[in-house]
Amino acid sequence: MPPRDAAPSSDGLFNQSLAKGLQVLSAFNGAHRSLTLAEVAQRTGMSKASAQRSVHTLQTLGYIGKHPSTRRFLLLPRVVELGFNYLDAHPMISAAHTYLAQLARASGETATLTEPTDTHMVYLAQVLTTQHIPMLTPVGTQIPMYASSCGRAYLSQLPTAQARTLLEQAVRPARTRTTLTQVEPLMAQLQRCVETGYATNCEELFIGDMGIAAPVFNTRGEAVGAVHVAPPTSRWSMADAERQLAPLVIECARAISRLVPPT
Repeated sequence: MPPRDAAPSSDGLFNQSLAKGLQVLSAFNGAHRSLTLAEVAQRTGMSKASAQRSVHTLQTLGYIGKHPSTRRFLLLPRVVELGFNYLDAHPMISAAHTYLAQLARASGETATLTEPTDTHMVYLAQVLTTQHIPMLTPVGTQIPMYASSCGRAYLSQLPTAQARTLLEQAVRPARTRTTLTQVEPLMAQLQRCVETGYATNCEELFIGDMGIAAPVFNTRGEAVGAVHVAPPTSRWSMADAERQLAPLVIECARAISRLVPPT
């Protein structure tokens, strides 16, 4: 697991030790909830000695612990503080809460606020429906722009060349049999969003799950994220979702956009 953005060797300010510590934290995920020291080294590409130093430091600081029975390393709750500090200070989240709740209540479906990170969208805030949902995607989840309604909504508001570059840079596997993966059809989807004000996704990420999204702007008119609802195919057809839910999503996104200050 190499660092997402490796610094050039000529960068004298780049702190390799800090980068290695962050790599270790990133090595843990839903599929790797606990790791041995050898597994940490393998997943980060470090030597065992280097991994041991990073793990020991993080363990001393309270970010990593060791299971008393298995002796495997695992993340501790203090890691949550890092993400919470970001969310707590995020102006888009404070602006969105009331309107997300209104959207969830009016639509009967889960309403989510996202923002871009590289070629993905990350979930910042969410109001869950009380009805059955086929896929749980909590705050912190990252989903690819190319296959998500929120990603397409955001991309549609970028300059065409920039949007195309992001799509071309992204790894675009077919997540389901209906996933669009070619750049030109995806660019056509972005143009459709420009014309209608909303983007869609029908079972392109998860079977049984759709998406209706609208872009969110700051008060300077810059695209900063998206709002979407995730109507399941068990309750909605795409035609009905577009007719009934798209206007609600657009209204929510516009209300949030009026309150998001430039960064």
